[in-house]
Order: sequence, then C-alpha cells, then structure tokens
Amino acid sequence: MEILIVVMIAVILIITVLTLYQLFKIRKQQQLEILYLKDEIEQMLIKEFISSTEKSVSENARRLGEIEKTTTLSMKNNLLQGIGEVNNALSGNNEKLLMKFNDFIQKIGVVMNENNQGLTSNINRFKDEFKKSVNEDFEALNRKIEGRLDLMNAKVEERLAKGFEETTKTFGSVLERLGKIDEAQKKIESLSSNVVSLQDILTDKKTRGIFGEVQLYQILASIFGEKNDRVYAKQYKLSNNTLVDAILFTPEPIGNIAIDSKFPLENYRRMYDSELTNEERMNARKEFGNNLKKHIDDISTKYIIRNETSDQAIMFLPAEAIFAEINAYYTDIIDYAYKRNVRIASPTTLVSVLTTIQMVLTNIEREKYADVIQEELAKLHEEFGRYEKRWKALEKDIDKITRDVKDITTTSNKISKRFIAISNVNMSEQIENRKNEIIDIKEQSDDE
Repeated sequence: MEILIVVMIAVILIITVLTLYQLFKIRKQQQLEILYLKDEIEQMLIKEFISSTEKSVSENARRLGEIEKTTTLSMKNNLLQGIGEVNNALSGNNEKLLMKFNDFIQKIGVVMNENNQGLTSNINRFKDEFKKSVNEDFEALNRKIEGRLDLMNAKVEERLAKGFEETTKTFGSVLERLGKIDEAQKKIESLSSNVVSLQDILTDKKTRGIFGEVQLYQILASIFGEKNDRVYAKQYKLSNNTLVDAILFTPEPIGNIAIDSKFPLENYRRMYDSELTNEERMNARKEFGNNLKKHIDDISTKYIIRNETSDQAIMFLPAEAIFAEINAYYTDIIDYAYKRNVRIASPTTLVSVLTTIQMVLTNIEREKYADVIQEELAKLHEEFGRYEKRWKALEKDIDKITRDVKDITTTSNKISKRFIAISNVNMSEQIENRKNEIIDIKEQSDDE
C-alpha cells in the first residue's frame, strides 16, 4: 500500500512538472514573438527613416543644382541659409522620430511587463489551484487508504483468529494422529517378523504360485461373489486337458476368457540385489525378460483354443511392483504379449477389467429380460387400473359410511339427551311423592 502511495505522489509530481514546463514553454514562445515583433517594427521604422532621409537629400540636391544654375552669389548665400534651415528641419524631424520610436519602445515594454505580470499571476494562480486540488485529492486518497487499511486489518485479524483456532484444532488432530501413528508403528514392528516369514515363503516357487492363485480368487469373489458358477470357475479343465487357474464365462462374441497367475519373483529380486555385481544384475534382467516371454508363450499355447475360449487370455501378476517394472522398462514384452494375444494385468488393473466385464454381463442380462419386464409392467399397469377403480368405489362407500356414522351419532346424542331429561323428571316426581308421604305420617301421628 505504501508503494502505491509513493507511486501516486510521483505521478502527481510528474504531472505538476510537465504542466509548469508547458507554461514556461508558452511564456518563452510569447516572449520570442514579442521580440520578433519589436525587431520588425524597428526595421520598418529604420527603413522609413532612411527612405524619407534619402528623399529629402535628393530633393535638396536637386533644388541646389537648380539654384546654382539660376542664382548668383548672393542668392547662393541665401541658398546656404535655406540649406541650413532645411538641415535644421531634418534634425527636428529626426528628433521627433526618435522620440516617437522611444515612446513606442516604452509602450511595448509596458505591454510586455503587463503581459508578463498577467502571465505570472495566471501561473501563480494555477499553481495555487493545482496545489490545492492535489492536496485535496491526496487527503481524500489518504482517507480512502486509511479506511481500506482499517478494513484490511479487521479482516486480517479475523482471519488470524480463525487461523489460530484452526491451527489449534489441527495441532490437536496432529497430536491425536501421532498417537495413532505410534500405535501403528508398534503394530508394524510386531508384524515385521511376519513379513520376514512371508518373504521366506515366497522364495518357494510352488508357494508363490499358490499365493498368486489365492489373490486371483479373492479378486474374482469380490467382483462376482464367492460362488458364481455362471460367471467364473476355478481350476477349469479345457478340451486339451490343461487346467487354467480361472476362466470367465462371457457371452459371444467375446467368449470364455482364461486367466492364469504367474509370479516371476526370483530374477526380479536378483535385479535389485545390491550384493550382486552389475553383470549378475544385468544377466538377471535378461533372464527376467526371458521368463516373461516363456509365460506368455505357455498361456497363448495352452489357454487360447479356437471355438472354445476367447482369442485373448490374461496373465495375472500378483505384484504391482513387477507390473510397473514391465510397463516402465520392458515395452518389448508388452508388444510381444499383444502379438501373442495375451494381456498382462496386475491386481489393480484386473479389478478394472473384471468390473467392466460385470457391467457388460449386467447389460446383457438386462437386455435379455427387457421384453419380459415390459410385459410384466403392462400387466402391472392393468392390475393397477383395476385397483384404482376398486379404490374409488371403496372411497365412495367409505364416504357414505362416514355420513351414516355422523347421522347415527347425531341421533344417538339426541336420544341420550332425551333419556337424561326423562330421568330427571322421574327423580323429581319421586322426591315430591316422598315428601307427601312424610307429611301424611306426621299428620296421622298428630291425630293420635
């Protein structure tokens, strides 16, 4: 914000300097025009003076020649006297011209002084007004900036307060998570021995094969269910008497897709064994590629059978690291597998493939039963029409019963009120009779 203020002040100063420079330039131009006008007037007066002088001299010379021709010596004296008078007259004319010229110069000087004073006054007035305007704008800008700064400070304080509150919560959450991480670290340490034992198990080729098959079956069960013989089968025997780890029963034109698990771990581990030499690691890398090609050839030869399986099969790698290694550094293996109609899949990619197949199967089943569903919906619509008619009839009966119940309730209320009135009358008569009996008994006792 301070930089913005400095920039605005600099801009205002630059505008002021440019304005003063423009005024100075205008004043300089006016002075030059006045000097130029003065020079022209001086030259014009000098030319006029020279011209009149030359005319007077030539006229006098002409007259003198005529006088010399026609006059005598006495007349020459008179002529000389006349010439003197003429010279005196010329001198007087020159003095008058000089006086007029000096008066003109003085008037020009006065006009120039007045113009300079007016120009100076205008410049000073412009400077004062400009300074006042700049000060007012600057004060307004300061007020606006102060308001903005106050607003920004309020927002910053509010955000800081929220930030501190969120930081406190985050810090508490971090502490809580650190506690959980400590617990997880302890569990990891307790599981480290189990990991070592798992590595020992995976060193055995047969055990690795079982591990890959188990992981494959878990993925199939998670996508299609534990036992779904209509969609897939385990250890399926083909017509060439070979057993495939799993097969997917998909409709035409796809066909049944064979899936076989392979786990080329030995040479993969040797590739990154730091205790081996570079040559041994390079040999392990070559052997790793050869192992993959052999597995691809076996799957393509054994599990792709015309008119029985799909023209493609899947080689399942139970380790994501091996799958990533192949895609990163063995593009030739990927191309080789495509040529042999074998698709390489890791646990993650196999889940995606199986999910897509499940969606395809669901759509096929849905299309298969679309006509049946439409027919059942038509029947349901007909039944619903009958239900609607019966409901309307029942609704009318319910309305009639409701009206009858209201009428019966009204009649019942009237009867109840009538019974109450009758009961009250009987009680009054009984009380009156009882009083009469008591009076009679008293009268009889008095007579006795």
